[in-house]
Amino acid sequence: MGTESAFEVVHAVLAAEPISVDQAIAAVESDTAGAVVSFSGVVRNHDGGKPVARLSYSAHPTAHQVMADVVAQLAAEHSPADGPGQPVRIWAAHRTGMLEIGDPALVCAVSAAHRGQAFAVCAELVDRIKEQVPIWKEQFFADGTVEWVGAGG
Repeated sequence: MGTESAFEVVHAVLAAEPISVDQAIAAVESDTAGAVVSFSGVVRNHDGGKPVARLSYSAHPTAHQVMADVVAQLAAEHSPADGPGQPVRIWAAHRTGMLEIGDPALVCAVSAAHRGQAFAVCAELVDRIKEQVPIWKEQFFADGTVEWVGAGG
C-alpha cells in the first residue's frame, strides 16, 4: 500500500455474511483501471456424481491471517521492480458457515491498467487461496450422507 507499491489490497477476509461479485467489482474500480476481472466460486448442486443439498465452510483459527498473507505475498511478487506503475487493486473474500446452492463461496476481483495483468493476477489469487487458506468444506448430500473435504481440496 502507499507509494512504494503499485498494488493495493482493498479487501482480504473470511466473511460470515454473504459476499457478491458486484461488491468486489465496485471496490476495485478506478479511473486508472482499463480492466476489471472478477471470479465467483459458487456452491453447485453436485459433486462426484452425487446431488449436493448444501454445504458448510469451517475455517482454522489461523485462516484469517493466512488469507491476508496469501494476498499480500501475491501483491509483493507482482509489484514492479522499477517502482510503482498503474495501481493494481485486489479484493478477495471466502465465506464461512452454511451456504445454499448458488451462493458465492469465494469471490475475487482485480483491477489493472491492462487485461492481461488483471486476468493473470485474479487466476493466481484464486488458486493460492484454494491451495493455502485452511478452510474445510462439509458437504451435505441429498441422500443424507455428509462428506468433509480438507483444505487444499
